[in-house]
Amino acid sequence: MFLYLLDYLSKLNSNFLVFEYITLRTIFSIITALTISLISGPYIIKKFSSSNLSEVIRKDGPSSHIDKAGTPTMGGLLILFSLLCTTLIWGNLENKYIWYLIATTIFFAIIGFIDDFRKLTKNERGISAKAKFTMQLFVSALISITIFYFIESPEEQQFIIPFFKDVVINLGIFFVPLTMLVIISTSNAVNLTDGLDGLAIMPIVLVSGAFGIFAYLSGNVNFSEYLSIPYIKDSGEITIFIGALVGSGLGFLWFNTYPAQVFMGDVGALSLGAAVGLMAIIVRQEVVLIIMGGIFVLEALSVIIQVVSFKYRKKRVFLMAPFHHHFEEKGWAEPKVVVRFWIISFILILIGLATLKLR
Repeated sequence: MFLYLLDYLSKLNSNFLVFEYITLRTIFSIITALTISLISGPYIIKKFSSSNLSEVIRKDGPSSHIDKAGTPTMGGLLILFSLLCTTLIWGNLENKYIWYLIATTIFFAIIGFIDDFRKLTKNERGISAKAKFTMQLFVSALISITIFYFIESPEEQQFIIPFFKDVVINLGIFFVPLTMLVIISTSNAVNLTDGLDGLAIMPIVLVSGAFGIFAYLSGNVNFSEYLSIPYIKDSGEITIFIGALVGSGLGFLWFNTYPAQVFMGDVGALSLGAAVGLMAIIVRQEVVLIIMGGIFVLEALSVIIQVVSFKYRKKRVFLMAPFHHHFEEKGWAEPKVVVRFWIISFILILIGLATLKLR
């Protein structure tokens, strides 16, 4: 939106042309989102608290979490407010990838909001897993089919293995189910990870920031050719959205760090997870997502392993799932678990970025 004003001003004074650079707008996007989050955060938290929008603590969860009862939830709305406002200010609203990300984030936020609202007002378990999955299937199918319909080049539907330069698979119609799988699995994996103060948001910020680098390079024909990665025309513009996510995520972490003043809720976890999954789809780095989002993968696998083991062996593999609760049950303090998971996430990000040259 602001870009149109800058474009007009650049005709009057060429100095305003500097704002057309993606790198500068990304920096301003981070700063703007962070500022909006820090300013609006206290008001939103106070409003949620006075409205009794407080987290329902699981009775079968770690006993140390009982003290968290009464903490406002649905703080993901703070992230979304900052994220969307900033993207509309600094983003090029004629870019299709920006709108794909906005639509995906909003639709999954609606699913998360419905789940959160039911937990707070009717049922502490929220909507049923079947209903939630059905809604996710419908939304992801709608997004995937739309993206597939507007594909303009073969590179946009290629599946690549980052460690091998010449391994490229043209997905064709299989692009749709793969996109659905990535979006849904990432969304739910992030939701499972969001169980400790600050645990989910920092990996989201780190992974998103790394995909911002991939997007910028993929959107530049020279960089993409040099690094042997798919050239995705106009994909560099999503770094504005990513910058907004990074800024709003850091702003949220200001209030979500231990002991948390507000929780993200499903409205934040499901929507941000879906957005991260779509980032990987846009820049054709689904395999790299598995590497950089290893914390999310580990958390999801821990739940699957625990459920399957208990169902067929009547034994638990972990003291408690998701995986972060296992360490709590072993006596680790919550901040120790969180920071160590952050460190692991940072290392995985570096490995993911290294694939740019390993090809």
